[in-house]
Amino acid sequence: MKKPILVDLFSGCGGFGLGAKLAGFDCRVAVDIDETLQSAYRLNFPTTQSIQADISTLDKSIWRFLLKDNRPDGVIGGPPCQGFSRIGKRDTDDPRNSLISHFFHQVTLLDPKFFVMENVEGLLDEGTVDVLMTAIQEISCRFRVLDPIIVKASDYGAPTTRTRVIIVGYNENDIDSLSMEDFLPTKNIKKVLVQDAIMDLPSPILSSRRKDDYSWAKYPSIDVKKISSYARRARKLPPKDMGWKIAIERLMLRQSSGHEATIHSEKVAARYEALVNGKADPVSKSVRLKWDGLCPTLRAGTGSEKGSHQAVRPIHPDEGRVITVREAARLQGFPDWFVFNHTKWTSFRMIGNSVSPIVAEFLLTQLFRKIDNSKLRDIM
Repeated sequence: MKKPILVDLFSGCGGFGLGAKLAGFDCRVAVDIDETLQSAYRLNFPTTQSIQADISTLDKSIWRFLLKDNRPDGVIGGPPCQGFSRIGKRDTDDPRNSLISHFFHQVTLLDPKFFVMENVEGLLDEGTVDVLMTAIQEISCRFRVLDPIIVKASDYGAPTTRTRVIIVGYNENDIDSLSMEDFLPTKNIKKVLVQDAIMDLPSPILSSRRKDDYSWAKYPSIDVKKISSYARRARKLPPKDMGWKIAIERLMLRQSSGHEATIHSEKVAARYEALVNGKADPVSKSVRLKWDGLCPTLRAGTGSEKGSHQAVRPIHPDEGRVITVREAARLQGFPDWFVFNHTKWTSFRMIGNSVSPIVAEFLLTQLFRKIDNSKLRDIM
């Protein structure tokens, strides 16, 4: 039986798409306006059509061409959320706010069996929730839309407190009834801590700054018994239709990418070294991680159109430095074969903007099972 087809809108580097693939879906098309983000998607998802485009320009004829007249089973996406974020300026006139309505318009054009949209909690606040409700009205005649679901990544097995809102809708003619309870974490999910996620990783290295240098480093020699099950999963090779060939070859040599060091001045390094675990540095506002704690939400920073400001990065639990890209990836829930960019700034933007693949896999596994059950019911 063929895998159910899925379209990934506002795909970014592929956190949502990765969760969907691991849940059993065929991510047939991924769309994002950012060329750099799409370059990472193409490396990690070689069988997916990665399209650089403004989704507001896509119409039925384009989708028919891209999908070869196949109706997608699902549509996922995380429209840019800066206009709704509680830590931002919350500009109601931010043009990115309209991307919520563009997402739902594309859902109307694609007519899938279900959709899942991810965004920040601030979307539900007074003054911004109207944007969501107005957009939902466009699809309410075709889809049953569940009440917004607040998901905290640590409840789903990711070592971060990242909290987001999920909007799920489905066509009752295609899928058996869904409820909020279907997407709540189960009791058997093990809590994962910072030490489980990054303790086995190598120390940072100096980078050559070349565009083909992804800062590869070899895993240190550690007793296997001391490596967590979370880390062992992260070290595994990808499914056969996923991953960049070079990254797979490196992983077979026990190497992973994203280990470039951030060079601090002696004064800053000393200040970070002296900082108590769990406390924030008074100057940079960076929080020092605790081995037995969770990572705070990783921020993306701003794009070039907003000044290219670097987001605050957490400080390593033991060392006087901020975390590396690979450490951030582990804390967000990405496996080690997944590559980002040769620059730290872009890589941290990718990770900070992404849906945790661990959360995405859990949510989409529930939908995969519903679709599978519906197919079995139709056959019988």
